[in-house]
Amino acid sequence: MTPSAGAASSDSPAADARTCEWAFDGIGTGWQIDTPRPLTEPERGAVLALVERFDRDWSRFRPDSVVETLRTAAGRHRLPDDADPLITLYRTLYALTDGAMSPAVGGGLEALGYDARYSLRAGDPVPAPSFDDVDWSPPYLTTPAPFVLDVGAAGKGYLADQVAALVAGLLTDGAAAGRSPAFTVDASGDLVRRGPALRVALEHPLNPRAAVGVAALADRALCGSAVNRRAWGDGLHHVLDARTGVPVPGPLATWVVADDARTADALATALFFTAPERLAEAFSFEYVIMPSPTELRRSAGFPGEIFS
Repeated sequence: MTPSAGAASSDSPAADARTCEWAFDGIGTGWQIDTPRPLTEPERGAVLALVERFDRDWSRFRPDSVVETLRTAAGRHRLPDDADPLITLYRTLYALTDGAMSPAVGGGLEALGYDARYSLRAGDPVPAPSFDDVDWSPPYLTTPAPFVLDVGAAGKGYLADQVAALVAGLLTDGAAAGRSPAFTVDASGDLVRRGPALRVALEHPLNPRAAVGVAALADRALCGSAVNRRAWGDGLHHVLDARTGVPVPGPLATWVVADDARTADALATALFFTAPERLAEAFSFEYVIMPSPTELRRSAGFPGEIFS
């Protein structure tokens, strides 16, 4: 079976005939969870409550979010109790990309029209403030000036991990021998797979009916990023160089396989700014990069195949 979905795709993988599909919307995107038995209404409620809590904590589109407090005032801000893995990841990637990838990029996105109203009216680029000047002492973030925090480059993957952990616990509670059956969490292309390999097609960024390869995903996560996603004008898309506030010109798309979706999601963006060899100094991962419509590069250990 070869699911039609891929990272950098809004579609979901076709479920195995033996699985039960549950689709819902959360944090502004579509989700699908494939499990060997239907999740009960209380179990679904627990998943939806987790997604809602994450949105309330991290969304820069909600006036009641924790992020909103950073927009309006400098000083010491308490972030969610589970923020450390996310902020620490960003601090590492900020250093490895020489400041190009930063969670302080939200103001730049809004300046180009990717704001709470989705005005999509681009003004002048706005460079992000230095993240070196921010102090992180969990759970407190201390800022010298207000800024717009945006964790979009890793947040969806991090939430997918949390949802997968919750689902694993729910399934394990009712499983023989206390083992979680196989299941898949798909957050619009950010995939967490638990169990035997699932074949996932990597969608061509210029042709959603075509695939550039197939990943065999087993007990790992797959995430991708592409300049055709969240694009709203000539050269305008969501992958900004924080140092300039300008969208990067390429590559066209990236895909990363890692042990968790938080890492895979973040590295899929980081590959727009730096070489995989530099990222490999701090992370273990496999990748596919599409620099141009006629070129594909993959790591030696990528679990799958790419098409010429």
